[in-house]
Amino acid sequence: MSKIGFIGLGIMGSPMAGHLAAAGHTVTGFDLSEPAMAKLVEAGGQRAGGVTEAIAGAEVVITMLPQDEHVEAVTTEVIAAGGDGLLLIDMSTIRPETSIAVAESAARKGIRVLDAPVSGGEAGARNAALSIMVGGADEDFAEALPLFEALGKTIVHVGPHGAGQVVKAANQLVVGGIYALVSEAIVLLEAAGVDARAGLDVLAGGLAANRILDLKRESMIARDFRPGFRIDLHHKDMGIVQAAARQAGVSLPMAGLVAQLVAAARAMGHGSLDHSALLKVVETISGRA
Repeated sequence: MSKIGFIGLGIMGSPMAGHLAAAGHTVTGFDLSEPAMAKLVEAGGQRAGGVTEAIAGAEVVITMLPQDEHVEAVTTEVIAAGGDGLLLIDMSTIRPETSIAVAESAARKGIRVLDAPVSGGEAGARNAALSIMVGGADEDFAEALPLFEALGKTIVHVGPHGAGQVVKAANQLVVGGIYALVSEAIVLLEAAGVDARAGLDVLAGGLAANRILDLKRESMIARDFRPGFRIDLHHKDMGIVQAAARQAGVSLPMAGLVAQLVAAARAMGHGSLDHSALLKVVETISGRA
């Protein structure tokens, strides 16, 4: 079993750290939220007073943080305090170039890095059913695989440093696009006087079937937008998608449309809601809010 320092105990990080503790690993966590750290202790982990304390003596450090600047700040501290041979696994969703820069900086101290963003939202984190897309060296992925298996069901090594973040960007593009289309389907069905629940049940059984229909159609019909993954974070992710497209020299017109819908949701004050709240944007522009 591994001694793990875990930084970032939010909606996703908290259950993930708990699963690692339940699997028998020694997990010491740090977060700015006192209740989050108390929850880790209840799950069998230990709390730390800061990043340096959390990673002291750790064989593996896992970070699960909201944005690039948070990852940059925390990993700078980890690299400064960490020793040769440490494995740093960043499971945040950030720009590919940030992941590459962290890996290059860490390598100068003999610290190994994997970028391993996840998909599956809060439910996937709670149920240890995440999809994990990993960038980095083959041997580091092999070493980390038992840890990933405590957190997810679909675990794929997708390429070198930064590759995990590119795959996550593609994931967020597809997820945002499907939310927008399901939202339009609901508005169309209801405006035409059709039972939306019955209509979506049919769609979920045919070629239009997808995980969002499976997991979210009931809550969307009920207008229950309690956050599993917030609009604010998806807005950040769509910025990553567009930046990655520019870096790759490709045109992604649907990505631009999805990004604008997500930005509109945020501008309407829905940033703290679940990303399924794109339905509220479609209702508004259709005059059905």
